[in-house]
Amino acid sequence: MKIATWNVNSIKSRLEHAVKWCSVAEPDVLCLQEIKVPDDQFPKREFAALGYEHQAIFGETAYNGVATLSRSPIENVEMNFADDSSDAQRRLVSGTIAGIHIFNAYAPHGTKLKSEKYQFKLDWLGRLRKLFDERFSTDDDVILCGDLNVAPHEMDVCKPQAWKDKLHFSKPERDALMDMKRWGFVDLFRQHNGDAKEFSWWSNFHNDFEKDRGLRIDFIWSSPSLAEDCSDCWIDREPRSWEHPSDHAPVVAVFD
Repeated sequence: MKIATWNVNSIKSRLEHAVKWCSVAEPDVLCLQEIKVPDDQFPKREFAALGYEHQAIFGETAYNGVATLSRSPIENVEMNFADDSSDAQRRLVSGTIAGIHIFNAYAPHGTKLKSEKYQFKLDWLGRLRKLFDERFSTDDDVILCGDLNVAPHEMDVCKPQAWKDKLHFSKPERDALMDMKRWGFVDLFRQHNGDAKEFSWWSNFHNDFEKDRGLRIDFIWSSPSLAEDCSDCWIDREPRSWEHPSDHAPVVAVFD
């Protein structure tokens, strides 16, 4: 099984890119973030034509939104946290595919250090950790993937000193992300690429992509037993070089 995650930064703007990439990469499961459309405007037919007949879509107009697309049935679909209100930001969709519990997440941005939105981000990450504590064992086949909006280590940041104490790399954010990982998750990119300094996001300014000034904030993490079955994991930079790209690149993992 090949699983991919990609923050497309608007499926309306990036549909052509998504179709082009899927036609070549052919993931079995595609987890998208920041789709930025309500459910009824998601291009379901276009993805069904590519073989993704099973779709769990959880979107909203202009902001946020996640979608999990699969060639195999998606069972036990859930949206957001159980105690979220009906008007909560749409950031999390989960489902079981071929026995694997897959969580597709778009963590809050945070906006500004010490702001209410920053605290909301920290709380959201804490709630997600609590969900795994309450519902799963590390013996279960679990995947958490998506844009978590935090770079965990210095090797995940182009210039650590320049990013020190800034959003996406502040200590409280990193602590919250590492607390989540300590549930038992394995970072599959690190498992297969060691200390490689590669990024999944680059700003659209100052030629940051061309100069490779980015962050690694998009992940595929799995429970330990599932990590043993992962034969490879990589970041596919090519779509980031296309005309009018998303500011993120896809991350892909293959399981035997």
